[in-house]
Amino acid sequence: MKPGRQNVILEIIAEQDIETQHQLLKALEARGVKSTQATLSRDIKDMHLIKEQGPGGNYRYVASSKPETDDFDLRLKKIFRESVISYDIAQNLLIIKTLPGLAPAACSAIDSMEIRGLVGSLAGDDTAFLAMRDNESAHSLYHEIEMLF
Repeated sequence: MKPGRQNVILEIIAEQDIETQHQLLKALEARGVKSTQATLSRDIKDMHLIKEQGPGGNYRYVASSKPETDDFDLRLKKIFRESVISYDIAQNLLIIKTLPGLAPAACSAIDSMEIRGLVGSLAGDDTAFLAMRDNESAHSLYHEIEMLF
């Protein structure tokens, strides 16, 4: 339901100049999509919608052109700077050594980043295992981590 609603929101803001959440709610209702203001507010935040000035001088909702990878990079860098001691690769597994007690936090943050090719993670006290879909995905993430250091 959420992805469908969010796709309709993107269609609406691409076709119309929507200035307020109230206008967006009415446009959703006109397309048969029921929502609340609170849900719509969360959707706007999740989708990184922003307001920009339109040609007529009014502000309208648009999809942010800021790449989501910026957020990914910032979060990953912070986690690694603060907790990772070392990392290595073993076929399709990435093994990350952290300061004591920080492996679960590192895994939780990594899991929330929706990394392409990540199947799952397992955290001990100071060691995290990242299971990647294949060796290529593991090497790709390994090289991204390498660039952070």
